[in-house]
Amino acid sequence: MNATETKPRTSLVKTPEVNKKILVVDDESAILQTLRFNLERSGYAVVTAGDGRSAIAMAQREQPDLIVLDIMLPILDGVEACKEIRKFSPVPIIMLTAKVQEIDKVLALVLGADDYVTKPFALHEFLARVKARLRRQSSIQSEHDEAIALGSIVLDPSRQQLTVRGKEVSLAPKEFGLLRVLMENHGRVVTRQTLLDKVWGYDFEGEQQTVSVHIRWLREKIEEDSRAPRHILTVRSRGYMFKA
Repeated sequence: MNATETKPRTSLVKTPEVNKKILVVDDESAILQTLRFNLERSGYAVVTAGDGRSAIAMAQREQPDLIVLDIMLPILDGVEACKEIRKFSPVPIIMLTAKVQEIDKVLALVLGADDYVTKPFALHEFLARVKARLRRQSSIQSEHDEAIALGSIVLDPSRQQLTVRGKEVSLAPKEFGLLRVLMENHGRVVTRQTLLDKVWGYDFEGEQQTVSVHIRWLREKIEEDSRAPRHILTVRSRGYMFKA
């Protein structure tokens, strides 16, 4: 992020995503204040934290609409903080990473982050990703949320609830999103790229392996035998298909 971008000369155009609350977590004061200044200038309400433990507490207390979370944090790093936040909240999380943090970046995405921005970054790119992620979240929340019942599996989006063979099963947000897309397209092949686009977002730049990992976790929760799945089938070289 360039210092010259801290205070843009022109006013930023406000959009329907403004007035949302954003939690920014970074232990570098200069970056924290720069992001806060520009997000507030764009119309967002901003709260901040400087370490992973404080980030978790702030996420619980403030209920932000989006979290910007640096990977390299004191006390508790961003990857572990992301993992803990995902236990109680589906809030969109954008990770801030350095180019040398490739392994941590992939791990963060697997554990539930929605997107990442690599340092150093241009301010306009960062603001565009924030806007896109909030817009996508608003779109998801406004979708029709009728329950989907296929055989012994019932998915209720309005309650974020899954019932398998009469028992309630807990899913992480991305697992829930994947299962929803697959069940809405039952009997049809859904490609890995389509799942990335629909669950992580069209602007997501992660690896398709992220989908495979979440599919494995999903099978372990809903299949009677995850090694011989009957519901979530792999269609070689194409993607996945849900069968009741």
